Amino acid sequence: MTRILFVCTANVYRSVLAERLLAARLPPGSVLRPESAGTQACHRPRMEDTTRAVLERLGGDGSGFVSRPLTAQLMAGAPLVLGLAREHREAAVRLAPAAMRRCFTLKEFVRLANGGTAGEGRGGFEAVVAAAANRRGTAAPVPQAEDDISDPWGGPREELYECALEIAREVSGLVRL
Repeated sequence: MTRILFVCTANVYRSVLAERLLAARLPPGSVLRPESAGTQACHRPRMEDTTRAVLERLGGDGSGFVSRPLTAQLMAGAPLVLGLAREHREAAVRLAPAAMRRCFTLKEFVRLANGGTAGEGRGGFEAVVAAAANRRGTAAPVPQAEDDISDPWGGPREELYECALEIAREVSGLVRL
């Protein structure tokens, strides 16, 4: 199994949605295993009700979810770490500096991987990650808003749903890669 670790702040909305929406979109028998964690997560024994409702509306499964904090151990076993905002990518790199070449924001990774050899079937998953890391230094910088998915914390349910739709679009880009 190849783990993809999604990271947000509390492991309540964004990373949870990314984890479960990717799981729902992967083909049967996929070697990819999406997981999630939060830079400031507290243990929650189940998925938050509004997150579950939005997730299920988009075809995901909320069963068996338990939130967890981001740790160096989780990072060590994940060949790809995707923050939902730049602050999450930066927190992951601070926690495990050696992981820098495999830490991106979700939007950044999809953008960079699509600009390289990704999608051409060369070298598999590791080659896609390496190509994205190599392009990071050569691609033109983008405004932070183009890398971040806004936190719906404290907002209305419609804001959470819009956030989930944005994540679903990016996760579909991952599946195509």
